[in-house]
Amino acid sequence: MAVSVSKKRSKPSKKVEAARECCLWYSILINFLYRIPSAILLLILIFLWSSSTTIISGNIIHVCVSSRKLNNLYCLSAGTQANVNIPIPVFNSTEVSSINFGVKEIVNDVRDNPNPITDQNRVDKDDKEEAADAVKVVDITHQDDRNPAIRKEVDQAEDEGTAYARKVVEEQLQLHRSWRSVKNQPVCDGRGIYVYDLPPKFNKDLVGQCHDMVPWVDFCKYFDNEALGQPVPKLGGGWYHTHQYSLEPIFHSRVLKHPCRVYSENEAKLFYVPFYGGLDILRWHFKNVSNDVKDTLSSELIKWLETQPMWARNSGKDHVFVLGKISWDFRRNDGSPWGTRFLELDQMQNPIKLLIERQPWHVNDIGIPHPTFFHPHSDDDIISWQLKTISSNRRKLVSFAGAPRPDQPDNMRSILIDQCNSADNGACHFLNCSSGGCDQPESVIELFMESEFCLQPPGDSPTRKSVFDSLVSGCIPVFFSPFTAYYQYPWHLSADHGKYSVFIDQEEVRQRKVNAVERLMKISPREREDMRSFIVYELLPGLLYGDSNSQLEKFQDAFSIAMNSLLERVNRMK
Repeated sequence: MAVSVSKKRSKPSKKVEAARECCLWYSILINFLYRIPSAILLLILIFLWSSSTTIISGNIIHVCVSSRKLNNLYCLSAGTQANVNIPIPVFNSTEVSSINFGVKEIVNDVRDNPNPITDQNRVDKDDKEEAADAVKVVDITHQDDRNPAIRKEVDQAEDEGTAYARKVVEEQLQLHRSWRSVKNQPVCDGRGIYVYDLPPKFNKDLVGQCHDMVPWVDFCKYFDNEALGQPVPKLGGGWYHTHQYSLEPIFHSRVLKHPCRVYSENEAKLFYVPFYGGLDILRWHFKNVSNDVKDTLSSELIKWLETQPMWARNSGKDHVFVLGKISWDFRRNDGSPWGTRFLELDQMQNPIKLLIERQPWHVNDIGIPHPTFFHPHSDDDIISWQLKTISSNRRKLVSFAGAPRPDQPDNMRSILIDQCNSADNGACHFLNCSSGGCDQPESVIELFMESEFCLQPPGDSPTRKSVFDSLVSGCIPVFFSPFTAYYQYPWHLSADHGKYSVFIDQEEVRQRKVNAVERLMKISPREREDMRSFIVYELLPGLLYGDSNSQLEKFQDAFSIAMNSLLERVNRMK
């Protein structure tokens, strides 16, 4: 039987065609690269690396443009990780519905915990009903908000929720202020401070990892001089290149030499846990590790504490942690690769946590100042700096030191920079931190010393180290969100915000209803002098962290204020 075989070729599949096309382009690319001299190719690769840095975190690869911004280390805070929504709670009707951590979460938190003021019966029946009514926003925001009636109901619910949230925060701050001690010197009678001798993996070993803590920066230089950093001779004695995340070892060094320190647990009323949780977080921020790895050390710390008899005595209420990063870094959301869940653990709800930025509706979070570059040794150091600051020639009306957001033209920073650069007669000076202008402390301090007002918009989180650099320099801070300072530092900043700052609502800036520079031009020289005098003589000493051997008698520095207030609080515990 004859079999006929067709000589017609089968049509190549699409996969084969795609493979051939890929190989063709690959061949062209290889030939092109081959023709480029190796020196030029090397220069191209170096340029690409200097202008962008690839960061791997979890399953996400981020490219952060401008390696200088990473080296500046101002960007190493919550939210700088690309495409991660870090909650920035701003209480106004237009933003609450759009931010990740808005009214729904606040009122849910209040609903689940109707008495958020720990051990204080401050929430009455009417308040609880008000919060419950505000929760209706959760049920209606999924509906079509193009309906005017629904939109009105949403706005009303949001207004009720934000009003209640404000009330909770303000009550917490009032409670915190009631603990503030007015004594310059600590009274130690029966109020000893016990410092746990933790295994070194919880603190000293973390400092020992400084060489590779951040892939592109050797962090070790920031831990010189008991974590004050390297001296800055141009600014004078007591000035150091202090990193904004050095608070934990700085505080630890001071507590070890506190006059109320005791060495017997039975003599103590306050227990200090020297866990460098911020450094623990920092070493994982830009490494491809799982959340379980990030949480390992904090979980081990809790297990260790649970073996200590004094931890169980008051369920941790007389224990204090000092954490050198913002609260959000320790409150990782489900599905996010950023930070740890240390402050979300049940065992961490009772202790006091001192942080450079508090979570506004957790009563046991208390904000204390970011470390500045100035660390006085004596009262005379402070007095000399006060005289220099108050007499400084303020040649510039307004200044702003920060990095722009070029990819976000409607970002408030971009708007403020435009307003600054377009101001008449050079009334405003912009120091671009993305081009290396803020790398050296003297550049920032000299600018602030010459400026009447310093713009302080929120950055990657509501607070900024720059706020304290400006105050220490006698530059009047201009705030655009109450969470940048007003709702953060009850022991160190006055409740009368108008005495030391200017507030301009950020929504007015975003909607271009107000020009910040023009608004500041209307403030009289006498008003500026009054605010500056209050800053320099009333606030400035309490915003500084003296060196570990400081001998202050006339003044309380930031450390002394915090410790005396903690002792006052623990003395009131039943």
